[in-house]
Amino acid sequence: MDPSFRTTGPDSAQPRERRLTHRSRSRTRALVIGVVVAMVAGMFGAGLIRSAEAATVGAGSYADTLPAGRSLPTGCGSISTNPRQWVTANAPSGAVPTNDWWSSILFKKTDCSYGEPLHAHPISYDTFGTGLGFSYNTTPAISGTATGVGEYHYPYVQDILVGVAGMNSPDVKVDGWSDWTVTPYWSGGGRTMKATIGHGLPFGYFQVTGGNAQITTSGTPAVWSNSGATIGFTAGGHEYVAYAPTGATWTVAGTTISSSLAGKGFFSVAVLPSGGDRVALANTYGQYAHAHVTGTRVSYSYSPGSGTVNATYAFTTIARQGSATGTVIALYPHQWNYLTGSTPLAQTYTSARGKMKIVTGTQFTTSMKYTGVLPEVPAVGDSAGADLTTVTGLLNAELGNPMDNRGDDTYWTGKGLGRAARIAEIADQLNLTSVRDSALNAIRTRLNDWFTASPGKTSRVFYFNPAWGTLIGYPASYGSDQELNDHHFHYGYYIAAAATLAKYDPNWAKTSQYGGMVDLLIRDANNYDRADTRFPYLRDFDIYAGHDWASGHGGFGAGNNQESSSEGMNFANALIQWGQATGNTAVRDAGVYIYTTQAAAIQEYWFDVRDQNFPAAFGHSTVGMVWGDGAAYATWFSGEPEMIQGINMLPITGGHFYLGDNPAYVTTNYNELVRNNGGPPTVWQDILWEFLALGNGDTALANLRAAGGFTPEEGESRAHTFHWIRNLAALGTVDTSITANHPLAKVFSKNGARTYVASNITGTAITVTFSNGTVLPVPAGKTVTSGALTWSGGNAGGGTNPSPSPTPTPTPTVTPTTGPFTATRYLQTGGTLPGTPGTAGTVVLAAANGNRDGTPTNAQVFTATGLTATYSGGATAFDLSVDAGTTVANGTQVRISYDLTGDGSWDRVETYYYFATDPVIGWEHYTQAAGLQSSSGTLGNLSGGRVKVEVWNAIGGGTTTLGTGDRSLVRLPFS
Repeated sequence: MDPSFRTTGPDSAQPRERRLTHRSRSRTRALVIGVVVAMVAGMFGAGLIRSAEAATVGAGSYADTLPAGRSLPTGCGSISTNPRQWVTANAPSGAVPTNDWWSSILFKKTDCSYGEPLHAHPISYDTFGTGLGFSYNTTPAISGTATGVGEYHYPYVQDILVGVAGMNSPDVKVDGWSDWTVTPYWSGGGRTMKATIGHGLPFGYFQVTGGNAQITTSGTPAVWSNSGATIGFTAGGHEYVAYAPTGATWTVAGTTISSSLAGKGFFSVAVLPSGGDRVALANTYGQYAHAHVTGTRVSYSYSPGSGTVNATYAFTTIARQGSATGTVIALYPHQWNYLTGSTPLAQTYTSARGKMKIVTGTQFTTSMKYTGVLPEVPAVGDSAGADLTTVTGLLNAELGNPMDNRGDDTYWTGKGLGRAARIAEIADQLNLTSVRDSALNAIRTRLNDWFTASPGKTSRVFYFNPAWGTLIGYPASYGSDQELNDHHFHYGYYIAAAATLAKYDPNWAKTSQYGGMVDLLIRDANNYDRADTRFPYLRDFDIYAGHDWASGHGGFGAGNNQESSSEGMNFANALIQWGQATGNTAVRDAGVYIYTTQAAAIQEYWFDVRDQNFPAAFGHSTVGMVWGDGAAYATWFSGEPEMIQGINMLPITGGHFYLGDNPAYVTTNYNELVRNNGGPPTVWQDILWEFLALGNGDTALANLRAAGGFTPEEGESRAHTFHWIRNLAALGTVDTSITANHPLAKVFSKNGARTYVASNITGTAITVTFSNGTVLPVPAGKTVTSGALTWSGGNAGGGTNPSPSPTPTPTPTVTPTTGPFTATRYLQTGGTLPGTPGTAGTVVLAAANGNRDGTPTNAQVFTATGLTATYSGGATAFDLSVDAGTTVANGTQVRISYDLTGDGSWDRVETYYYFATDPVIGWEHYTQAAGLQSSSGTLGNLSGGRVKVEVWNAIGGGTTTLGTGDRSLVRLPFS
């Protein structure tokens, strides 16, 4: 987040009075006494030299005693805490996790005994002395307006409380955790209980001693099945099933359901999804009821050759009865949209993140495309002529103060470092060496200062706290010390600036110099090394949710939260850049995994680009912050639309092209800003125009040229704003259909003509190959473009220093063969399929009035002929705007056919699963993510060929509107 206009306190640090879900509690509160713990043996890695006040890391160092006057993490009542007082002896050794969905029960920031609601999805939980509460809330609470500040939540509303008869625990501790599960522990009155809960688990798994299992319902339960060890009942309007061991029974008395568990001490409770036969579902779930989940773990891999990131999410189970393995798993949209190798059940869960689909087994795998980042947008438009004069003047104006210092804490230092890094990258592209070196010197001087601890030093210093397993920078800001907030936000700027410096001064980046301190910052915010127990694994990144959390303690009724998703992406991009610059593939690949996964999550949960996840009545196309139980068109610091939307755009860097992955959505987002603002932006214009340039560079450039004076956002410079917008106006929009075998590469498209870009930050020439066969040689230290625009510039790599040149000459490179073919085709009223969008229109798909699944019936047909192009080896993609109005149970289907030679026979036919439209007025997006239902034949090169697109209603008794003109398109796998 950018706190420049903050009025309500630090990000994630304090609740707002107007928040829907915060509520007071009458609980026994225990006094929390701070305990200082000794450092465990082996806490520090090899090569660290320790003194009384500092630990040396290469040429750098950090404090190992708290600097005078500085604050430690604190729990409730502002008492410094040792988090290990809240874990049992069974808990894993090493650093405890923070910044998680369940952190409030460990951090105990606002409740000295228990914590706040834990929004795991599909279930939300709450901890009490008498047990664990369950909430499956399917009804959103929406406040505010569609044009002003507003929010939606699925607040915790208790359906049942699961515990042990007679238990009253004075607190809840943590008995264990894994990548996305936690096991709370209760002990009181001679009774104990452990409950394993987690993201994506409709089950809670319990082990108890000292008494009967007891489920207390909100209101009298409606029991619909009670057969031996299994009981099914309705509570709070939702269907639950409790599973006891064989030989046990359940007894119902008023609002209490209990069982002796046949003396075996274990059971499980599940919430069922809506729809379907609940008895049959209970039986299906029952197959996994006693395969208790004991651990979860992600494994990921980045394959540069294929440009893919595969991630496997695995569940470890133990059969407490029988021999079953696996469990029931609910997937978020950012997971099921990229699911491979599994088929979901028909039923779904409702959640604050949208529809959750269900699979069963021990694991599932997602496969996503990584489409690349760059150190900076290439200078294809401002490297000569009047525009070069303009950007040169703007860059020269930054010579004296490239960091534009605005503060000395970790956040504002980071903002300054980020600003200087952008200036250095641009100046290098344009051979303005004095400006580049001024910016690099400012970065080096400031980082060296922060990376050096000395006796008595209290500012510009990092301190390692072993009790919490964290590296805290002082002066801290926005709760980064007392609450461990925002470390990925702050430190991402440091790491990104270090990556820029490393390209020109590789010696500085060595572990023996200052590279070791950069690595510690990476490990603190998101430790990529499971073997390193000094820091928790991926602290700020919620592996299952797919995005970061900002609050260290998560102590809110609405759960944890994150505002500036784009600053989280700044951290991920920094890992990619640093890993590439230093040859550390483990860091690079961790960055690629976080970057790609979080980009997908942002499109779903901050932007809702498919228009499927926000409640229909919410009325916004974007949010400023995501909460555990919902989201808000708001920020912690401002109610201005420019900042509510802009906080998820800044900083604009070569790692933020994901913001333009859906150019049409860029326009939707910007138009909402103008609508809510009552006109164009009046603050943060630079950030918002830079965002707009990712969807419409020409309009953004016109806005910039017409603006005259404006106040730059605090982390921006006029030079970077001009450079970014001017060059995107030339390049067009990002083309996500093509990947490269190199992480620093990108493809752009304007009017159907592609520009290929690759950056080589090493001292050795490389060759980059794109997925459509385009080959791009890249000399050492250069960024090179080819295709529609050719240019080469920059001198980074191997410590090579450039020679001054006021007017750099673009260097032509190999240009791939191009022709008039355009891969993106737009469905037009009248049945044509041209390569350019037309005027927005609509056609009507007739009612199916029967089952037409797989068989085009009364279809709307769109055809393109006379096509000649080379097959790229990819797959067909499409994005159709459909709206069934208020009609229930309609489903739209598409078939795409290829006649490669125009001889009248179809060489390849692809039929996709139909898309079940919702009964809510408004466009929905039907894409290839629906999946290929059937196909025949194979693709090859087009030679005078033709393509036919047929769209029809496969099921339903009502009509559906299909958008045409610029609203629906097909991307053909040809170039």
